[in-house]
Amino acid sequence: MEQQDYLELLSQKFPTISQAASEVINLKSILNLPKGTEHFLTDLHGEYEAFNHVMKNASGVVKRKIYDVLGKTLSRNDINELASLIYYPEDKLHLVKEREANLSDWYEVTIYRLIQVCRDTSSKYTRSKVRKALPPDFAYIIEELLHEDEYRFNKKEYYNKIIDTIVGLDMADDFIISISTVIQRLTIDHLHIIGDVYDRGPGPHFIMDTLIKHHSVDIQWGNHDILWMGAAAGNRSCIANVVRICLRYANMDILEEGYGINLFPLATFAMTAYKDDECSKFKPKMSSSDIVPDSSIDLLAKMHKAIAMIQFKLEHELILNHPDYDMNDRLLLDKINYEEHTINVGGVVYKLNDQTFPTIDPKEPWKLTEEEKSVIDKLRYTFLKSEKLQKHIRFMFAKGSMYLKYNSNLLFHASIPMNSDGTFKKIKLNGVECSGKYLLDNLEQWSREAYFGRENKDNSTDILWYLWCHQDSPLFGKDKMATLERYFIDDKTPHKEHYTPYYTLVNDEKTARMILAEFGLDPKKGHIINGHVPVKTRKGESPIKANGKLLVIDGGFAKAYQSQTGIAGYTLIYNSYGLMLASHEPFESVEKSVNEGMDIHSTLSVVEKVVDRKKISDTDNGQKLKKQIYYLEMLLSAFRTGVIKEKL
Repeated sequence: MEQQDYLELLSQKFPTISQAASEVINLKSILNLPKGTEHFLTDLHGEYEAFNHVMKNASGVVKRKIYDVLGKTLSRNDINELASLIYYPEDKLHLVKEREANLSDWYEVTIYRLIQVCRDTSSKYTRSKVRKALPPDFAYIIEELLHEDEYRFNKKEYYNKIIDTIVGLDMADDFIISISTVIQRLTIDHLHIIGDVYDRGPGPHFIMDTLIKHHSVDIQWGNHDILWMGAAAGNRSCIANVVRICLRYANMDILEEGYGINLFPLATFAMTAYKDDECSKFKPKMSSSDIVPDSSIDLLAKMHKAIAMIQFKLEHELILNHPDYDMNDRLLLDKINYEEHTINVGGVVYKLNDQTFPTIDPKEPWKLTEEEKSVIDKLRYTFLKSEKLQKHIRFMFAKGSMYLKYNSNLLFHASIPMNSDGTFKKIKLNGVECSGKYLLDNLEQWSREAYFGRENKDNSTDILWYLWCHQDSPLFGKDKMATLERYFIDDKTPHKEHYTPYYTLVNDEKTARMILAEFGLDPKKGHIINGHVPVKTRKGESPIKANGKLLVIDGGFAKAYQSQTGIAGYTLIYNSYGLMLASHEPFESVEKSVNEGMDIHSTLSVVEKVVDRKKISDTDNGQKLKKQIYYLEMLLSAFRTGVIKEKL
């Protein structure tokens, strides 16, 4: 009786005993299906081509499906060709048409093979779920082919005639593209991105476009993501950092073509203010394949230095405005002796490698010139008005969070602020003292308020810059960000950025279990899954730490880190049989995949195998379904006792 109002509402959707009972039968059946496959990726850093391929081949899962289904009847070359077709159907079909003499036969054989692979891929899902994944144009046909046995006597001719007619009506190309997309989709039931979509690589905006289209995804914010979120909110320090990093890696296309950011005012200012400066320390980092004229490199170097100096000034003033951040050790512009060309860092005097600072007033070195103010104001305007950037960042807020609890695992990008004695560090921000889970909950709320309420309060977006680089930021986890030192001091001593105590403590299983308990998870069942710190696989470091309780899966998706890691990224795969880790070799190109059947070579290792195969009933979604069943059974009882009337 206490639930009568709710049950009345529920009866609008299930108006009769038979409809409510049917839904209970359906949901209870679903609970006994194997859990869907989760894929975990982290630190993509703009490497779109590699990311896109890993999404298409499901970190090697698609090819393993082909081996399972057709391995006894196909050669290795045929398997590679079929896999390549599933990954890039449009490109592969164009190539096939050039080399196949009997195209009709090839179509029929290939469609038959694709149906077999798709049938195996879809076998652990309900027909309803598979139906929702099917493209509308071919939904009925694919569903019939998936659920009919081609060897059944009464249906054999029916089955074969469908395939024959698809080819005869010149629909084979569209059908192959559609069913390949279905296979790709069903091999990744849910995708977790554990931070750092942005910076370094050339295609973060393409990655974001892909994620927006994905059927089931969540994102745990990384410090590079929060930097772009701050820039989209209009924070000048974040904007300067974003532009500087793009110029550092010669990624102007991200800004100009990807997001429509106008860099012309910065270029004009840099050519004037730094016309007599070679800016040799600011030449962009480029790969050997990049072809850029010397004149363009000179311009990029000048723009790079110009925005870097604007950044240092903005950050200096931001720190002065926030004594609560306790970052006075990062006030360095006033520690420079502009006559002797030295700088005092931490009580040690170092020689500067640069003597040209045309925009600096030694009396107030953090003050922007009028020209610099104009440049940053114009940049801020275009960041705020970029429709595509704002769309991507709103998606980052909608699907993202500081951390996530999902199927007994705790996902966050970098760290939890801790003291060296193993306790959670208490941090006071916005007048609130907090630590552990409570700290991350507050930081997430303040981040959302900073973006969505940015026009209501001065300096409200500064918290996003804080999360980018503060030593107490869970997204950063180092004692400082030594950007200025790396640019202007050749001595590498002050370049060092030391990790906070979390990174030592969490290697102990006891600490990992304590963190899981802090977030309300069972320490016996749960795992912490992180990125942020590249795992030096080439030196024998393992991503599996704390006796299996901590999984650090940054394997170097970003090319800048692959010399450290020795591989080109990890994918953690969690299916009904347990946890597996796929380590990837570098991706060469789409062209080689299409033309030569080349794939990313991925080595799979078992992290944890379950005794009993996990079902949907064992998942978070299973708990939601059980709750629905509880209320539906209550509704059935209400119908049968006359408390609620059937809507006949």
